[in-house]
Amino acid sequence: RDVLGSRGLGDVYKRQRKRSVVVKCLRRFLMNKVIGSRVDLNDDNNKYAVEFRTYIEDLFDNDTVQKLDRFTQHFHTSRLQHSLNVSYYSYRIAKVIGCDCRAAARAGLLHDLFWYDWKSKKTPQMHAFLHPRLALKNASKITELSSREEDAILKHMWPLYRGIPKYKESYAVTLADKYAATLEIGYQWSNTAAKKIVSLVSSII
Repeated sequence: RDVLGSRGLGDVYKRQRKRSVVVKCLRRFLMNKVIGSRVDLNDDNNKYAVEFRTYIEDLFDNDTVQKLDRFTQHFHTSRLQHSLNVSYYSYRIAKVIGCDCRAAARAGLLHDLFWYDWKSKKTPQMHAFLHPRLALKNASKITELSSREEDAILKHMWPLYRGIPKYKESYAVTLADKYAATLEIGYQWSNTAAKKIVSLVSSII
């Protein structure tokens, strides 16, 4: 009985391990595109993609972070995709201005770590001012945060949020957040416009 039981547990363990490998591969596949960028994040020959992945891969694989994919952020862009966009652009901006690229990338990925639809009627009042604190609280539960990462998450809505960012990394994240949002909205609008044009032309010809 013990032998059979051990085999049974062994089979369960193997299935769970296989499932975790499959899930990780799927998540790696999903982390391949940043809206507005031509860089393939899975390209092992691209120095930016390789370095960026080493900074955020552990967070991106976290189940808590993956839950962000259940919510939309801007039109049809999921909150997970938005967070990835912000993370990557924060990383690239940090490269340019000469600050901690790792801190900027990780703060960018965690800056909107909350789980409700901010566009619904049930959205908490003063969402723009309150959700940075909620994101910081949630982020601190899944990873240790540096003071630079905390400040960047807390003040990513600047200048709407009270208090001036203390660090370059904070400016990198707030700029990346606004840039990513603009790209996401513009991307959706352009797609919608393109579909309408195709539909109109099709109806004519």
